[in-house]
Amino acid sequence: MKLLDGRLLRDKILVEISSEVARMSVIPKLVVVQVGDDPASDVYIRNKFRACKKTGIESEHIHLPNDVEQATLNARMASLSEDEGIHGVLLQLPLPEHLDDAQAMKLLNPEKDVDGFHPINLGRLLAGQPGPVPCTPAGLRALLEEAGIETRGKELVVLGRSLIVGKPAALLFLEKSAFGDATVTVCHSRSQNLNEICLRADILIAAIGRAQFVKADMVKEGAVVVDVGINRIEDPTSPKGSRIVGDCDFEGLSSKVSAMTPVPGGVGVMTVAMLMKNTLEACRRQIAMKAGA
Repeated sequence: MKLLDGRLLRDKILVEISSEVARMSVIPKLVVVQVGDDPASDVYIRNKFRACKKTGIESEHIHLPNDVEQATLNARMASLSEDEGIHGVLLQLPLPEHLDDAQAMKLLNPEKDVDGFHPINLGRLLAGQPGPVPCTPAGLRALLEEAGIETRGKELVVLGRSLIVGKPAALLFLEKSAFGDATVTVCHSRSQNLNEICLRADILIAAIGRAQFVKADMVKEGAVVVDVGINRIEDPTSPKGSRIVGDCDFEGLSSKVSAMTPVPGGVGVMTVAMLMKNTLEACRRQIAMKAGA
């Protein structure tokens, strides 16, 4: 089995971005807006800022209280949109239950949307037009491309229909491109005959959010498996009493598949690399727009 190592590709991409940033007359700037004190969000944000430091991208953390009102969040997003010194804005999810992330995102300039979740950017993805691609699907596609895994004409199954992974991943691999042109099936919690559908897949993308859900009897011999899941399970043998696993039974699948991403160290680390790439490209687009004004 070939291990699709996200750490190696992430490091390669960050070095390339650092080199490009060093040659730019304008330093890209990323702002992360966080509401409340979700522990997982704290970890993700630290990882993002470490990547910023490695690449030379300027970063700023705006931390709003858990009880912030929708109007205040909306006003802050609108203000960041108008600030010409800021090139990328990321609204860290999840938000507290009383807040509507879609409402806040609509107020963001789509050119500064480095997550790729603005309705205009999702529309661009659907239409096959240039724009920021959601980071996790972009990262998993980059892993397949780096490994030279052919997608054209292949049967590709996506387990999960979230706006963060499932839907944009399906659109990416439907594109007419060197690493698109796949025959895509999207499965979800209401899908029937799930095992039979997964067994058809030449490439299986698991983003269902259920620990070790995909077993060996769901995957055909020689398939490529991309595990997007990040789940914490109890493990008495671990010093912390728990460990991180994906949506796939890695040990059970390793002797059957031809290539697979590890968890951790696979798609998750690539997500941060793609965020840096989106921030760099957002800065370039905004410079070009100013020059053409």
